[in-house]
Amino acid sequence: MKKKLFLLSVLFILILSTFSCGDDYDDFPQSSSVNDFIWKGLNQYYYWLQDSPDLADNRFSTNSEYQTFLNSYSPPENLFEHLLVDRQTDRFSVIYSDYTALEQALSGTQKNNGVDYELRYKNGSSTEIFGWVRYILPGSDAALKSIQRGDFFYAVNGTSLTVDNYRNLLANDTYTLNLADYDSGNITPNGNTVTLTKTAFSENPVHIKKTFTVGTKKIGYLMYNGFYSQYESELNDAFVYFASENVTHLILDLRYNSGGSVNTATRLASMITGQFGTDIFAKQQWNNKLQSILDPEDLLNRFTSTLGNGSSLQNLNLDKLYVLTSKRTASASELVINGLESHINVTQIGDATTGKNVGSITLYDSPNFRKENVNPNHKYAMQPIVLKIANKNNFSDYVNGLQPDVNQIEDLANLGMLGETSDPLLNTALNYIDTNGKLAIPEPQHNFRHFEDSKSIVPFGNEMYLETIPDFNIN
Repeated sequence: MKKKLFLLSVLFILILSTFSCGDDYDDFPQSSSVNDFIWKGLNQYYYWLQDSPDLADNRFSTNSEYQTFLNSYSPPENLFEHLLVDRQTDRFSVIYSDYTALEQALSGTQKNNGVDYELRYKNGSSTEIFGWVRYILPGSDAALKSIQRGDFFYAVNGTSLTVDNYRNLLANDTYTLNLADYDSGNITPNGNTVTLTKTAFSENPVHIKKTFTVGTKKIGYLMYNGFYSQYESELNDAFVYFASENVTHLILDLRYNSGGSVNTATRLASMITGQFGTDIFAKQQWNNKLQSILDPEDLLNRFTSTLGNGSSLQNLNLDKLYVLTSKRTASASELVINGLESHINVTQIGDATTGKNVGSITLYDSPNFRKENVNPNHKYAMQPIVLKIANKNNFSDYVNGLQPDVNQIEDLANLGMLGETSDPLLNTALNYIDTNGKLAIPEPQHNFRHFEDSKSIVPFGNEMYLETIPDFNIN
């Protein structure tokens, strides 16, 4: 008979024969208690478990040996990093000393001055970088200042940006950007500045929704910048609008979308389609320890007809989709593209994506790693990578990014206005739909190597995650 057990119970079944560690939070000093949580959580969930020798079930012969190992790492972040595989393989697992900050990051709420920017290398340099503004968040501090899409900055508080100092300079709550002009591939200071202040800010990821009429075709355009579950109603409202406008084609702009909730990605795919009932949208692949004891149905993300709050979602029943992408299109955005390609015709326009095909969950220090009955002695929480995600046809190997059907890199000399035909990527998509793919794409005269962006430089800025921990079935 199958019994659903909480995750820590399974952990003890698997490692009890090796050693026993007490659960009482008072048994450990705070640092050891955090380290105990880190080891047990990663030993149970970490996707690359088999590649981390110190996470093996038989690693320790006695409880004393285990506690000695834990006590040899301080602060807890050091143990976390030690237990991960190399950072080239695992670029995304993170730990937070205050889970409130993690929860805010997951919801899209964190300190923000409203400038969404990207950093790139200056031509001919491997150390000097500059920034360019991708868009401004409505209602933010930047929305009240003299700064807009297409502006460039080379320095912060008068200090030129480099690969070594950018984090410290841009981490301050208030700073002054030193602006520059784009001059035939050169970033030339122009003497102008703008001072910006960060406040707690929640970004509505539904940035632009509108329609275009091209011949007899009614085309919807949606710029969507983050898979945040608390904004699913706003996302659905966009599709209600598209349905009311009788759109026959949809351009989904994910070029600045670095990811978010797997469930919200599944719901977006369901809004675009609708004709697949509860067919499989994506498949989850966990570590070897968990794959055999997780309920097989829990490993499937199926198309759905409801939002997370239980209300009905609007769908368009489309059999083709046009997606705008960049190097910064990541995780849940890639999931939408890859998942839908098993079902409909997806045309990708832009640059190759980031190549993040793995996802995470939030682990708290509690008996079942959920937030209930959390250890009151600290606020550490982890967001480790726990799964790889594939489409219905089992394709998941895109660590080098999903490659575009129409290759077009954003030209920093000609960015245009988002949501308007002056935007070269949007214009290409509209022309592609109008001409059934027969078009020529202009190449930028100058191309700058990518470095980072405003989302990737903050912790958890480009994650794909599950919002709930699945239960186990044990026979």
